[in-house]
Amino acid sequence: MSATTRRLTAAQALVRFLSAQYTERDGVRRRLIAGTWGVFGHGNVAGVGQALVEHREVMPFHQGRNEQAMVHAAVGYARQLNRLSAQAVTTSIGPGATNLVTGAALATVNRLPVLLLPGDYFASRVADPLLQQLEHPAEADVSVNDTLRPVSRYFDRVTRPEALIACALNAMRVLADPAETGAVTLALPQDVQAEAYDWPEEFFAERVWPVRRPAPDPVELAAAVAAVRAARRPLIVAGGGVHHSEAEEALRAFVDATGVPVASTQAGKGSLRHDHPADLGGIGHTGTAVSDALARTADLVIGVGTRYSDFTTASGTLFQNPDVRFLNLNITGFDAHKLAARTLVCDARTGLEQLTGALAGHRVEPSYEAEYRAGKERWERIVETAYRADDDTAVPTQTQLLGALDAVVGDTDVVINAAGSLPGDLHKLWRARSPRQYHLEYGYSCMGYEIPAALGVQQAAPGTPVWALVGDGTYLMNPTEIVTAVQEGLPVNLVLVQNHGYASIGGLSESVGAERFGTAYRHRAADGGFTGAPLPVDLAANAASLGMDVLRAKTVRELRDALAEARASDRPTCVYVETDPASTAPPAEAWWDVPVAEVSAREAAVRARARYDSEVAGRRRHL
Repeated sequence: MSATTRRLTAAQALVRFLSAQYTERDGVRRRLIAGTWGVFGHGNVAGVGQALVEHREVMPFHQGRNEQAMVHAAVGYARQLNRLSAQAVTTSIGPGATNLVTGAALATVNRLPVLLLPGDYFASRVADPLLQQLEHPAEADVSVNDTLRPVSRYFDRVTRPEALIACALNAMRVLADPAETGAVTLALPQDVQAEAYDWPEEFFAERVWPVRRPAPDPVELAAAVAAVRAARRPLIVAGGGVHHSEAEEALRAFVDATGVPVASTQAGKGSLRHDHPADLGGIGHTGTAVSDALARTADLVIGVGTRYSDFTTASGTLFQNPDVRFLNLNITGFDAHKLAARTLVCDARTGLEQLTGALAGHRVEPSYEAEYRAGKERWERIVETAYRADDDTAVPTQTQLLGALDAVVGDTDVVINAAGSLPGDLHKLWRARSPRQYHLEYGYSCMGYEIPAALGVQQAAPGTPVWALVGDGTYLMNPTEIVTAVQEGLPVNLVLVQNHGYASIGGLSESVGAERFGTAYRHRAADGGFTGAPLPVDLAANAASLGMDVLRAKTVRELRDALAEARASDRPTCVYVETDPASTAPPAEAWWDVPVAEVSAREAAVRARARYDSEVAGRRRHL
């Protein structure tokens, strides 16, 4: 070996390379790949597994129990650190690799970086067909890893050791790019992982990937300024891009200067503190009454870092002013052009700062400020009613649970959720006190995300109380990483809500004429129906069996005490509560399109279709 090369296997070289990659933004440098999650099997144990043990001084390793969950943990980690640091996930060939697909889709939908390193077939084809290899009769180079192509922002199969150099550099480029990031997959044939090569020393040199803050085009900025000055009822829709670019202070400065109110998507909630007079809370199908009322009359909607999902736009029915126009500030042109908007393609913080400076002296009319502030006060009274429990000895409702948690958490606690009926209640009611307190994965709304994501957040923010809010349905999807929390010593708090079924989909099923069919956990009767008796399932005992401390709460008072005890604990702790199934949340303020059967012999579906036809008539195409 010469002085300018180092002989390593491809897997060893990859681990060494990853340990030397950094991001830098605003003068702050972070490890780009801070650690690796893994479940080992044939396809990665002899390659990446051996490399991780040989180079464990430079690459931390975390043992997971489920491949999908490991991706969720890595996504939680990246989101908590505003996409400036990520983690890798390695798996075996076959089912280990395909278990990555859901997690990869979640990462890419939410524009969050994660590096996936699944094992693959023999590139040499000497062992063919391999155990767990997919044999395609017309495309011999296809493997199960190709299922990751459509859910990855970048995909490559490393069929020669020397090909890793270009592949690895491209992977880092995408992971560090604020406009292009998402899941990145490097499929690693197992023989190539173990093959040695003389690597140039430059490949292992420390490399810094600047995370850009592109400024707006002057012409676009001038047009944006003119649009804001002309508007009489402007409304900001704050999305996840506000957090990713750490633009919260820039947003607050813009709002303080102009008086323009802010409504937030699920990803953007917390962009302003809940008690800021211009923070109107969530928008869209799960939005607040004041946000949705203003959205219907807004003449200019200023989207900041949002991709305008159907929940945000109420499936195209929310923005009803005949003269409404859109101004979208987004780092990706793809999102900036949505809804036929004027565009500011730039970093959120940079764009807001320049827009604020160019609008010096401009402010909305006092009557408009008075209107939305009064609406905010009315909504706050609704929140207080939903949170309040007049009888401490009663079984808590779900909104009273949120009220009890609100009374316990500190400003920097992190509350995580993704699926079920909780996202709607949280979006309407939660009072976010800091930029990262509200952690809702609602781009993919993936059941089973919350517990593993809590591990990733806890790794990214040691010492911060982290709460995973989980219904019984989503708990049963993916409880396995409780074991990982115990093994890793991560004191996450799990709030496990038992309501004996899929509460959210049950309500949706009823609204579309499907009569809650197949949405409850009940005993099956001889005629194929359900007796109505809950199943004798003890999820608290299950959590305890996986190593968690468990606190059972039956009343509002017991719930408050258990939450306080969990927050003070230095061990993974579960607060188990069976809630009153009666909904005490405010009803939806806007529609959401779920198509209903056009013809049916059942009266419930006929009535639901009539309602659907009435609502869909309000949809607009914004051109």
